[in-house]
Amino acid sequence: MAGSSEKAPDSGRGVVLMDNWPGYDLDLFTYPQHYYGDLECVLIPHGIIVDRIERLAKDIMKDIGYHDILVLCVLKGGYKFCADLVEHLKNISRNSDRFVSMKVDFIRLKSYKNVLIVEDVVGTGRTMRALLSSIEKYKPNMVKVASLLVKRTARSDSFRPDYAGFEIPDVFVVGYALDYNEYFRDLNLLSFHRRKTVSTRDNQTVASTFLPDPD
Repeated sequence: MAGSSEKAPDSGRGVVLMDNWPGYDLDLFTYPQHYYGDLECVLIPHGIIVDRIERLAKDIMKDIGYHDILVLCVLKGGYKFCADLVEHLKNISRNSDRFVSMKVDFIRLKSYKNVLIVEDVVGTGRTMRALLSSIEKYKPNMVKVASLLVKRTARSDSFRPDYAGFEIPDVFVVGYALDYNEYFRDLNLLSFHRRKTVSTRDNQTVASTFLPDPD
């Protein structure tokens, strides 16, 4: 069964960012000029994200072995994480002595075999449990869940993915394809903003009060 309702060991939690994690100064990194003034700090730099995803790919291949894999991407926020994860999985396959067939699809109900669900953020876990319930009706051989981020929230139903990139506080995160009203998807790093400000760009006013994610 994908995920777990039990407390995972530390090694399965991913890189844990504590609630008092201050992040990195924005001046240490480059990011799009049109977001100047909108971000408080860099939560996770791009290089660390890439390195962590590479390790997740190694862990996944070790667990799944040389079975054909159907990767299901949960749009929209999950597409970049999914693309980078699949690329690392393919690199491992290319450098091994056995070929692993890997197909990428988006969430649609049909017949499944070995399934890897790729999600951007697991919050309460309710959405993922509902998705797993729908998929398991088709009796797949195996279902695993990989999530770039797992939020620590009092609203969680204790669901944990099989593979987690980072465990973070219950804050609204943007960047690396995660958005706020379609803004910030083009950031190649992860950031958050707690200040109550309003930014104006392209004659549109965008509220920047980033609150905990509803899921």
